[in-house]
Amino acid sequence: MAVQRERPYPSFNFLVDLGTGDTESVKAGFEEVIFPEVYVDVMEYRNGNEKENAVRKITGLEHSTNLILKRGVIGSLDLYEWYNQVRNGDQSDIRTITIQLQSEDHTSVVLTWKFLRSRPVKMRFSNLDAKSKDVLVEYLEIAFERFEME
Repeated sequence: MAVQRERPYPSFNFLVDLGTGDTESVKAGFEEVIFPEVYVDVMEYRNGNEKENAVRKITGLEHSTNLILKRGVIGSLDLYEWYNQVRNGDQSDIRTITIQLQSEDHTSVVLTWKFLRSRPVKMRFSNLDAKSKDVLVEYLEIAFERFEME
């Protein structure tokens, strides 16, 4: 349930559930969640005998970009195994991904995003570089069929 207040919430306290119920283990820890853009098509229509010289706007289909999750490589194969199942044709391994924004003291969930019927569609890793001081990062891009907030 969304908790409204006058001051904006910071973006750094969040939980990610990949549809497994786990939000506490190291595998559920993500550095960054890149939210998708969601939008609705608008179709223009006009009868030839309309009195106004303007089109009507009719709501069309909803579209979205993909959700992207980013975390440091920890030696776990859970993201790869999910991606591998999907790429090998497992149509049943779709999940509901839940992302919860927490209050500053981590005592309550103040906003929830749900991505229904989700599946991984792309994986990538940051570069290996012998001169770098950066953490090796894995990215999982996830397509979904419906987005909801509460």
